Amino acid sequence: MATITGIFRYPVKGLTPEPLASVALARGATLPGDRRFAIENGPAGFDPTAPAYLPKIRFLMLMRNESLARLDARFDDATQTLVLRLDGIEVARGDLSEARGRAAIEAFFATYCGGELRGPPRLLQAPGHSFSDVAAKVVSIINLSSVAAIAAAVGAPVDMLRFRANFYVSGWPAWHEFDLVGEELRIGRVARLKVVKRIVRCAATNVDPSSGKRDLTIPRTLHQAFGHDDCGVYAEVMHDGSVDIGDAVAPTRGA
Repeated sequence: MATITGIFRYPVKGLTPEPLASVALARGATLPGDRRFAIENGPAGFDPTAPAYLPKIRFLMLMRNESLARLDARFDDATQTLVLRLDGIEVARGDLSEARGRAAIEAFFATYCGGELRGPPRLLQAPGHSFSDVAAKVVSIINLSSVAAIAAAVGAPVDMLRFRANFYVSGWPAWHEFDLVGEELRIGRVARLKVVKRIVRCAATNVDPSSGKRDLTIPRTLHQAFGHDDCGVYAEVMHDGSVDIGDAVAPTRGA
């Protein structure tokens, strides 16, 4: 039986994943608070009064800015405060609901990523908007057996967090997630998700999520060893429901 073994959200695009024990899913939405904030890398044309999808190249992100992985970022929903640490030392703190707090975070990135910026960094957000890599409101799912197959092809351990997914699933054969495109899954008792698309992997997966070093070549390994550039799938939430660590994952077909 396939089960959920990891749940993560990413409050700030490109920064630290936040592990969750459970999450409440809503139809047509991402995980609550997932990619709620992004750091603009030069003028992106984002309008918070009419938020729309923009490609990830407009923001600081791991594909181009691997030094982000060295930061330990913690966001507190209750206080709206983002705290950044580097090598265990606090380097920035700001209440993201206030202009002064956002300015403190922006000032840090202006220095930390100075040589990689196309303009002043700006912290972006808009109610209900997620700075996802795709325009649709989706969640991402990684099959841990597929990660194990990649590790075998690489000849080295591969941290699952390189793939920055919302859900990690154990119990499927490697690459079984691709067979589920177009299928609807039940997770736990009532949550329903429809698998809609394979995820094409980019150079962000080459970055070690702990050290920030580019130490592997995941997309090239995928292409050479398996004949594709994909790992994981996107899914749309079709029915509200809570998902917990340990919940079973099963296709609704024939259920």
